[in-house]
Amino acid sequence: MPGTDYKDYYAILGLEKVATADDIKKAYRKLARKYHPDMNPGNKQAEARFKEVNEAYEVLSDTDKRGKYDQFGQYWNQAGSAGWPGGAGSNVDFSGFDFSQFNSFDEFINALLGRAGGGPRPGASSSRSYSYRTQPGNPSGFGGGAYNDFSSGFNSRNTSAIADSEAIVTLSLSEAFHGTQKRYGTGEVTIPAGVKPGSKIRVRGQGQLDPYTQQRGDLYLKVELQPHPFFQFDGENLVCELPLTPDEVVLGTSVEVPTPDGMVTMNIPPGIRSGQSLRLRGKGWPKPKGGGRTDQLVKIVVVPPKELNPNEREYYEKIRATRTFNPRSSLKEMKL
Repeated sequence: MPGTDYKDYYAILGLEKVATADDIKKAYRKLARKYHPDMNPGNKQAEARFKEVNEAYEVLSDTDKRGKYDQFGQYWNQAGSAGWPGGAGSNVDFSGFDFSQFNSFDEFINALLGRAGGGPRPGASSSRSYSYRTQPGNPSGFGGGAYNDFSSGFNSRNTSAIADSEAIVTLSLSEAFHGTQKRYGTGEVTIPAGVKPGSKIRVRGQGQLDPYTQQRGDLYLKVELQPHPFFQFDGENLVCELPLTPDEVVLGTSVEVPTPDGMVTMNIPPGIRSGQSLRLRGKGWPKPKGGGRTDQLVKIVVVPPKELNPNEREYYEKIRATRTFNPRSSLKEMKL
């Protein structure tokens, strides 16, 4: 039975557990609008519902939090904390564990550790077997090197931990932007759109084989991107260099600029300086969870011609002879 402070976030948003990220977002927007304090001035019940809706959305819209909530139920927020077996960062996997037979988190911990008074509540089966497996970096939840199996008598045995493995997946910028499929092990792996250098993709059951349990750990694919001749990353945004001629930066112009979606027209203001950047909003890299796109930063690079025909040389010489602007005028008084 869930604890008294347990909140069914799916029920709060009026959703089933199989709801997609879009379902969650739509339900949140609808309910947030309905119970927003501006729409219900002085209504304490609406204010309380608004807070519940926001709390539910904060958990269910976050992939990691939702995963813990789906797995641990009423104890999701304690998972990985100091009170959790193995402490924070132990990577304990309680897959298949039935948490509902305990009345409280403390009762569950007592039962797991075999302390007095920690057994299942009356009526619960005493023959149920509980187990968790550990991962590299913390071979056991309690500081040892053993695989721990909590059976009905809470006896333990030693086996080797399931070893996860890591591999490099190299993608083109187009594959990373749009998403793709790659074959690893016995099946196809879906690479989601918007992965970046250093991103890790978890592939369940494709790691090393545990000789004792005959189960496989997980494979973590670390993303590396092939260099692109035009686009690069600048934090969350894409950045590119746009070459312009001297007359274009002096007079201003309109030019075609490549983006991940194709060419767009950009207006170049007169007098722009080499090294300045212009921003194409929403033309950058996909944000997580369908949150739109980052920006594309276009860095201006002035490129003078290497060769001039006679007419061009004549005009440049006339400009030099009549030019009044001196960009080095402030250097006359410069000294240490």
